[in-house]
Amino acid sequence: MAKGRGSASWSARAVVPLVLVSVLVLQADYVRAATYTVGESNVWAFNAVGWPKGKHFKANDVLVFNYNPRFHNVVAVDSAGYNNCKTPARARTYTSGKDRITLSKGQNFFICNFPGHCESAMKIAVTAV
Repeated sequence: MAKGRGSASWSARAVVPLVLVSVLVLQADYVRAATYTVGESNVWAFNAVGWPKGKHFKANDVLVFNYNPRFHNVVAVDSAGYNNCKTPARARTYTSGKDRITLSKGQNFFICNFPGHCESAMKIAVTAV
């Protein structure tokens, strides 16, 4: 059956707004993501363990870790690594001194694995909903 003139263009005009709305809806969570600078005085340092208290984190929020990379780092670990201050095999280590880490939904654990630093409470546990 032959289509009338203009039926393809009507269809294309209807699809474009639908695609744009779909893209905006899918990215809505990213637009609402917050950025938090970790630590008192905005510095990743000893005794950071209490820093997350009272804050409400969401998946896709960004944590910014500022520190001197000669003296510290940030390691994303699992709960055992966090509780025991041990770096698991294949743990992601950040060393820029200005690390930006996007939170995953659920528990997120970070330590400094320089000797004695995690044991001095240079670690945080963050739960993102």
